Amino acid sequence: MKNASYILFFFFLFQLICANTIQVGAAFPIKKIKHAIAIARNGDTIIVHKGIYREGNIIIDKRIVFLGKNFPVLDGQDKNEVLSVKADSVYVTGFKMINSGFAALDDPCGIKVYNRTFVRVINNILDNNFFGIYLQNCTKCVVKGNTISAYGKEEQLIGNGIHCWKSDSLQIIGNRIKGHRDGIYFEFVTNSIIWRNISTQNIRYGLHFMFSNDDAYISNVFKKNGAGVAVMFTKKVKMFHNYFEENWGDAAYGLLLKEISDSYIIGNHFSKIHREFTWKELAEY
Repeated sequence: MKNASYILFFFFLFQLICANTIQVGAAFPIKKIKHAIAIARNGDTIIVHKGIYREGNIIIDKRIVFLGKNFPVLDGQDKNEVLSVKADSVYVTGFKMINSGFAALDDPCGIKVYNRTFVRVINNILDNNFFGIYLQNCTKCVVKGNTISAYGKEEQLIGNGIHCWKSDSLQIIGNRIKGHRDGIYFEFVTNSIIWRNISTQNIRYGLHFMFSNDDAYISNVFKKNGAGVAVMFTKKVKMFHNYFEENWGDAAYGLLLKEISDSYIIGNHFSKIHREFTWKELAEY
């Protein structure tokens, strides 16, 4: 067993030493993102420079760092899922994903992660997508510091900002979400944390979770949503120091609890008066 560990260590060390950086952009030999992914190997870094890229559905199927410089735009042209992640340990940062397709059957997204572990989606901008970021059957993934905006008018015609299904050990941290059906949605998600997010102006709920046990929701802001938060059919919820402000939709409540047990809901704030929060204020809770 010890020899096997040494072999595995040196294998990954060799991959790190041999990793390449591939530049994509108008001023570089490689102009297309799909071309860069096709020639990349596990461990490589793809740097995409500023510009607008209309390449349909971009699929990452290798363990790479996918880095945008000066927020290059990936445009789905209202037809496609913009970025699909189908490999473990992918790191996606620094992009603007816009204009996914809109469809009720296959749920096209700005970014969707399929059945993966250790994926990081950090500091991206997502605008005018059906779903923003979607984690499907994922483990130990991080969604952090993203700005996710949509312009939904009816909940049947728009998806969720951050949608997580049948996943475990997720970290959803410091995102700003507005204009979706639900800002953040958990279903069958366990042992995960939602921390310091701002979810506002969503049609239905700022946060909605069902059948999702052993999760923690700490120092988030839910304001001007149809309703603040709905917790349903769940146990062992920990909800501390969240802010519920001006949630006055048809349902008109801050927090809905339905069939929950063994949970701790402590130190949350409910207010009719609107105010802006800074990240520093949230970090103090």
